[in-house]
Amino acid sequence: MMFFLLQAAGKSSSPGGMLSMLLPFILMFVVMYFLILRPQKRKEKERKILLSRIKKNDRVVTAGGIHGLITSVRENEIILRVDDAKDVKLKIDRSAIVTVLEVSGDDTEEPKELPKESKDTK
Repeated sequence: MMFFLLQAAGKSSSPGGMLSMLLPFILMFVVMYFLILRPQKRKEKERKILLSRIKKNDRVVTAGGIHGLITSVRENEIILRVDDAKDVKLKIDRSAIVTVLEVSGDDTEEPKELPKESKDTK
């Protein structure tokens, strides 16, 4: 009986015993980070970029499934034209945009430089 008490006392005081108990929780956290948290942060970053690039004349879809053309962009709200014939417009929050279907042709970014032609190809 004394042997069992000494054995139990020896296990509780060893630092390796505590580490072996915490190891499954640490591994679970690492797996959750790489499978859940990291991809979620990446998607949120891509969404912020998408919302920051929204501009006039882009075709978008809202979270409610409404398709429309952006007519005005303000800091937190967007005016969305839903029907051209009846000139129906909606004021929505910028965060309600889920997808950009078609980007307008008038980019405000600098155009990329075209490669120069050589004299031999003329």
